[in-house]
Amino acid sequence: MNMKKLIILFAAVLVCGTGFAKDQSIAYIDMSYILKNLPQYEQANEQLTMLSKRWQKEVDAAQQEARVMATNYQTEQIFLSETMRTEREQEIVKKEQEVLELKRKYFGQDGELYKKREALIKPIQDEIYNAIQDLASEKRIDIVKDRSSDPALIYMSSKLDISDQVLHKLGAK
Repeated sequence: MNMKKLIILFAAVLVCGTGFAKDQSIAYIDMSYILKNLPQYEQANEQLTMLSKRWQKEVDAAQQEARVMATNYQTEQIFLSETMRTEREQEIVKKEQEVLELKRKYFGQDGELYKKREALIKPIQDEIYNAIQDLASEKRIDIVKDRSSDPALIYMSSKLDISDQVLHKLGAK
């Protein structure tokens, strides 16, 4: 008798759980497609690329300066006194440390490029998120997934893709 109640309870939970899953509405977006079609994202990316190139040139110039210093030192080393050799070696080490610091300053984990990307891209991402949230609310969508970052997704009906609707909500395209 006790086993019979357990089986009935299990069956009821299974039926209810299946019912809830069927009632959920799912839609997909393609974030890379959305970003590619937003002019403000392209402009932000161009600005980041230009900054990155400018800063990389600065780092490259400092590295080249350090290499020249090291090469000159190697050539002149035999003609220098012990004090001058030590002094030049310290200058080279100092220059190499400056290069490392410059790399960290621009390209490090909390560097200028990261901060600039955060300042330019995060507002765009927030705007997209808000548009998705509004659209999901309007259309009574429970779950929105990004198909561009879902490696397990093999097939999706095009009627579930709301990417163009998100772009329209953002005023693009």
